[in-house]
Amino acid sequence: MTTHTDARSVRRLLLAGAAIASALLLTACNPGSGVVEDFPGLPVEDEAAGAGGEETNLGGSTEEQIDEGDAVDAPEPTGDEPYVQYLDDGGKLAITIWGSSTCPVVPTSLNVTAEAGEGNAVEAVLPEPELRPCTADFVPHTTVFWTPVFTTTTEPLEVTIGDAVVTVPIK
Repeated sequence: MTTHTDARSVRRLLLAGAAIASALLLTACNPGSGVVEDFPGLPVEDEAAGAGGEETNLGGSTEEQIDEGDAVDAPEPTGDEPYVQYLDDGGKLAITIWGSSTCPVVPTSLNVTAEAGEGNAVEAVLPEPELRPCTADFVPHTTVFWTPVFTTTTEPLEVTIGDAVVTVPIK
């Protein structure tokens, strides 16, 4: 009877190990909703990418440092309206918010509010405003996320950022 009980224990241990390994593998394939990168300025297309635009230089050039040919459809700042665009052929999502350079608004994560085929929408989670002195300048700050798994670039993506709703066109 001892060998029968030992065999059951080994089988349970192997099944539990397989379940844990599967969970870890699935998690590794699903990029998180946290920030990949954030920097002052606008995202700039890499000149080496050519017409395909696959590579992106996320160095954080400010508007003054960007040549007209390098800009990625960056709008002129108008009020507090954020700008959202796909990067890396839709693999990443860049959210640019204009505001103070010393107290930039940096979204902390993206939450899917409607999956692909059901609305294709996300919400950028914003931190509480800082209670410290901020400069009165008005500059862009970009936060980059992995494009959420349950959304698609083949449908317009609705992004809610605070009170603003921005629609990102099909990639």
